[in-house]
Amino acid sequence: MSVSLSKGQKVSLTKENPGLNSIVVGLGWDAAQRNTGGFLGALFGSQPADIDCDASAIMLQNGKFVSKSDLVYFGNLRHSSGSVRHTGDNLTGDGEGDDEQIIIDLQNVPAQYDRIVIVVNIYAAYQRKQDFGLINNAFVRIVDMKTGREMLKYNLSENYAGMTAMVFGEIYRHNGEWKFNAIGAGTRDGSVSELVKRYS
Repeated sequence: MSVSLSKGQKVSLTKENPGLNSIVVGLGWDAAQRNTGGFLGALFGSQPADIDCDASAIMLQNGKFVSKSDLVYFGNLRHSSGSVRHTGDNLTGDGEGDDEQIIIDLQNVPAQYDRIVIVVNIYAAYQRKQDFGLINNAFVRIVDMKTGREMLKYNLSENYAGMTAMVFGEIYRHNGEWKFNAIGAGTRDGSVSELVKRYS
């Protein structure tokens, strides 16, 4: 049964799941309905805004971002170690289920990496005048890739108006275990390159 997490909660991934090898980090969001106004608004009702959210994995060594190759995102879909892979960019967030996925082969993450931070930013947020106040139902979930079983899910339920990027959570090593920390922290970074500077 999937565990529903609250903000700040930490849970072990491997302690309760011996033999866990690979996980899928699924991220999802929906554009909020907006009223287009006027005759067309009355005729067609509210329309969701087109918002392009981009998920990324920031791989840290001793808590620090040391190389641009340690950022796995739509422009670098696979880490050089092969242990972290992004399945590709979703431009709208439309549809049910995960909008973007990052696959992590826990067993093969090189030993020097102690933390993998999962972030989402709105593409060209400032140019498009968009923020996370225009997004509903944001979540991160972790699935056992071998069995397809959802292990945990964290729904980001706070009001993130004014925030253009979000640290959803992090997967980290602690005493030989892999754990997950539900963070849910909004930032005003305009791009993923600005986000990674927080870890430099």
